[in-house]
Amino acid sequence: MPAAQTRPTPAPLLKPGETVVLFDGVCKLCNRWARFLIRHDHQRRVRLAAVQSPEGQALLAWAGLPMDQFDTMAVIRDQNYWERSDAFFEVVGQLPGRWQPLRLLRVFPRGLRNWAYDRIALNRYRLFGKYDSCLLPNPDHEQRFLKMPAPSVAGSES
Repeated sequence: MPAAQTRPTPAPLLKPGETVVLFDGVCKLCNRWARFLIRHDHQRRVRLAAVQSPEGQALLAWAGLPMDQFDTMAVIRDQNYWERSDAFFEVVGQLPGRWQPLRLLRVFPRGLRNWAYDRIALNRYRLFGKYDSCLLPNPDHEQRFLKMPAPSVAGSES
């Protein structure tokens, strides 16, 4: 089991047991990863949030992670969060069985895994490109993205 960081309170915006992947919304590699998750997570175990979105910013603040420069994917569930290669393995664990052999890569020491992860993460824009702004999910995928609850209108009655 990947090492999780634990916070004293459950993550905001998430239902109990719900898993969200925080990713860099302007990174082309990260967007491909998000589309991969949408395509292969048939049971809809994972939701997504760009770190630049209000939802992503709220979750970063909750976890005590940098809110202006983010060089890793994070996975959040309940009071726990994972980063770097541990986040990758936590997400893979949510995917169908045919992706489970990827978990065998955990045999490598965390330090080596994170070193390799960091080499890609720190060079992702140069290697894969960058969008000028976050891409909006298409209507078919919109429900896969975490959304802030709609503000209630004071004084409105049903």
